[in-house]
Amino acid sequence: VQLVESGGGSVQPGGSLRLSCTVSGLSSDSYLISWFRQTPGQERKAVSCIKGSDGFTYTVGSVKDRFIMSRNKTETTVYLQMNDLTPEDTGVYYCAVGTGAGPYEAHVFRLCARGELQEMDYWGKGTQVTVSP
Repeated sequence: VQLVESGGGSVQPGGSLRLSCTVSGLSSDSYLISWFRQTPGQERKAVSCIKGSDGFTYTVGSVKDRFIMSRNKTETTVYLQMNDLTPEDTGVYYCAVGTGAGPYEAHVFRLCARGELQEMDYWGKGTQVTVSP
């Protein structure tokens, strides 16, 4: 499984960016793709997740009014549209995939919704997002 991220960069407060992550090598629809971010001095945390089987998404409350996760299922590409960015959004954003059969997908989706998602099977290299005047 390979992940290729793109779309990071530098913007002024109030600006927008769209991150992309193309995943290849998945062998089934039972997976979870998540965007994590690591802001300076903080641990890496998931900000949004999407289930492979039905495309249902979850975005954490602190950004859900500004960040939208979506996908192009045919290409297995996911996006994170980030609007009204603030300096507090500065950090490295990672795309990650977790795969597994049976109840795995639902289990990790619940972890994401509870803010407890940490372990994923595959990670992208990360893309830097910098928001400054």
